Amino acid sequence: MKAASALVALAFIAASAGAQEHKMVLPKELKWEAVPSLPKGAQIAVIEGPMSQAVPFTIRLKFPANYRIPPHHHPAIERVTVLQGTFHMGVGEKFEQSKAHALPVGGIMIMQPKTPHFAFTGKEEVIVQLNGVGPWGVTYVNPKDDPRQQ
Repeated sequence: MKAASALVALAFIAASAGAQEHKMVLPKELKWEAVPSLPKGAQIAVIEGPMSQAVPFTIRLKFPANYRIPPHHHPAIERVTVLQGTFHMGVGEKFEQSKAHALPVGGIMIMQPKTPHFAFTGKEEVIVQLNGVGPWGVTYVNPKDDPRQQ
């Protein structure tokens, strides 16, 4: 019985050793950069990651007024929480503004893997927080919409 308890304790210690340290981030500490996988104008601040590995990530995305993201999908569950402004999101392979839902501050959309969707902003800047587990990616329904191909 003592041997089993010791093994459980060692397993817990080994798992804990790989855990990240406690982290607190203030908005003024965020480092905003361009996002190659989104149309020009979007900015990203990585809070926790990296998005390319099978680990949890937390990012913030900032979009200017009158911004559009063409229909696309992701390989994993996407959780988008609106922190500033109103973010409009719709589901489908076509960009149809009339089918979008307006998400105000505090609104959240949880999108299942490979679900085609689109988004846009109105007359104001929008900031959203995205949480998920990598590896992450963006695949456009129409490859011509992918800014990495232009």
